[in-house]
Amino acid sequence: MRIVAVADTHTFHADLPAVPDGDVFVHAGDLCRFGDLAELRAAAAWLRALPHPHKIVVAGNHDWCFARDRAAALEALGPDITYLEDAGAVVGGVRFWGSPWQPAYNDWAFNLPRGPALAARWALIPADTDVLVTHGPPLGVGDAAGDPDRRGCEDLLAAIRRVRPALHLFGHVHEDGGFWAAGGVAFANVTAWEGERGASVFDLAVSPRRVVPVYVPPTSTS
Repeated sequence: MRIVAVADTHTFHADLPAVPDGDVFVHAGDLCRFGDLAELRAAAAWLRALPHPHKIVVAGNHDWCFARDRAAALEALGPDITYLEDAGAVVGGVRFWGSPWQPAYNDWAFNLPRGPALAARWALIPADTDVLVTHGPPLGVGDAAGDPDRRGCEDLLAAIRRVRPALHLFGHVHEDGGFWAAGGVAFANVTAWEGERGASVFDLAVSPRRVVPVYVPPTSTS
């Protein structure tokens, strides 16, 4: 399965370099800037125009419309785009699980305090998950924002060590896009940094469990 993934387009989806073809397109949150339905409708029209047979979306902290009026947001996405909010989907035998939450960050959507509240969300991730999609990163992986503090979630990292998905896709921290492999898990911060980075591409073989990074764009220095 070829997976093409981005995050943090923030309505700048038209500025992305050409999006490579693949079997599944994943958007790991922050389709919007201010989070209104008009922004989501524009992003959804772009998603629907992509050639990938399957499209999976999780919300990000800018995607307020999913938090404020989930039914209207789902209607804006349309039936051909799969939205995952603490939920899963099976595509071609590959089990995806998606969740939008992150440690409280300013006054944005899908914030939760560190500790039990977030751990309870991550406890929902099934043990047989092949591809985990969250908006935010785990602690210590793709979460460096240019200051000494790491933005990732310690409880998410603990959940990943429990579940051991083949691939974990996320965004949120624009400054630390890239790919890492550790403990039998492939991690990728697929942020597009508002069009500064292109889509990342991965080939996934579930059996044997193997992830090959086909293309990971460099991190923007702008």
